Amino acid sequence: MPIRHSVIHKIDKKPDGTPAVLFLGVSEQVENQARDDLMQQFNESYNATAGKAWGFFHAESGAHPLSGWLGKYLAGGSSFLEFSTTAVEHLTKLMEESNLSTGGHALFCHYQQGLTDYLVIALVQETEAVTMTEELHLMTVKRLDLDHIRLAARINIGEWQNNPRSLQYISYLKGKQGRKFNEYFRDFIGCQEGIDGPGETRTLLKAFSDFVESEDMVDEAAREKTATLVNYSMAQAKIGEPITLDELSGLIDEDRPKSFYDFIKAKDYGISDTLPPDKKTLNRFRRFTGRAEGMSISFEAHLLGDKIEFDEGGGTLTLRGLPTQLTEQLKRASS
Repeated sequence: MPIRHSVIHKIDKKPDGTPAVLFLGVSEQVENQARDDLMQQFNESYNATAGKAWGFFHAESGAHPLSGWLGKYLAGGSSFLEFSTTAVEHLTKLMEESNLSTGGHALFCHYQQGLTDYLVIALVQETEAVTMTEELHLMTVKRLDLDHIRLAARINIGEWQNNPRSLQYISYLKGKQGRKFNEYFRDFIGCQEGIDGPGETRTLLKAFSDFVESEDMVDEAAREKTATLVNYSMAQAKIGEPITLDELSGLIDEDRPKSFYDFIKAKDYGISDTLPPDKKTLNRFRRFTGRAEGMSISFEAHLLGDKIEFDEGGGTLTLRGLPTQLTEQLKRASS
């Protein structure tokens, strides 16, 4: 993960209502192992954090100037330090106007992952940790709390520049600290919500279930393909990358790599060719299977409690919304 530029500023904002004090970094972070480890840990924590949203820039304006400053820097019109300084001054102003009490270390980092450039902006708090001195004495030190990131955004620079109609080149944490707290940071980024990650993931899983049913797969094949979908999607979530339908389709059926992709497009499910994976939704998508005395049962875990009810005491399943094909067979058999 080559780091092109990295700067850290500090906003000291106390809860007693006193004005914020901005301490500007006078230079970029020096290239060393500590800097690289910091960004590696940050990315791992950011990717693992639930509750993200995806969006795109508002049109550049006085209310949303960050995209213009970023564009100027990328075009060579300013240095990264100048860009970050202008941006953090604006962030401090918005923090004051919102009357929010939490400051922190403002991290700006431009790095490359694979063939793609990203910009990360985050407000990171400090926490205390206990360490051991060379004399084997315990000592309390302050460290950046990368385990509890509350305000952060990541901009896919390549996607923004090469696909300006995209609705998902910015990801940001929605968090649980309140709407006002989240919105001032989203306003600072100049981001509007575009893609509904959980909704897109649910639609993908619905399309997959329909595809499995249309292919009339045996249980073992259905389980294998479900595992392929979930494992691939979870791996993408872990590295902070989107699900690519074309790539997923090839993994699901290597002999017919376009079959699932063509099925989705033919049925017009309305999902994008790339979509952000939602881990919470994926975790619910597992299959329960079982065979006994000529009976075979297989269904996705997310149907439990919805279309399928389990009575543990009686050892029975109640099914709703039976497939039309099965219903017709049952009607013919009972007539």
